[in-house]
Amino acid sequence: MPSALLQINIVPKRLLKKSEAAGYCNRSVKRFEIEFPYRPLSMPNGDRLYDREDCDRWIESLKTGTIDTDDIVGRLGQ
Repeated sequence: MPSALLQINIVPKRLLKKSEAAGYCNRSVKRFEIEFPYRPLSMPNGDRLYDREDCDRWIESLKTGTIDTDDIVGRLGQ
């Protein structure tokens, strides 16, 4: 019986729309808007996108009970 090998490489998106970021964090969009401490990036075309790495940082801070306020304050100045 012949067999075939299928190799699929999936590159995850780093920048997410609000609904995608909320889903990634397993939050409703309304809860995400209230709880997520990082600002979205403003793209040249006006889109506002959320960095998946910010989502990961936030989730880790919830696990450890700490949040990097210096990072948030730095992003607010951008």
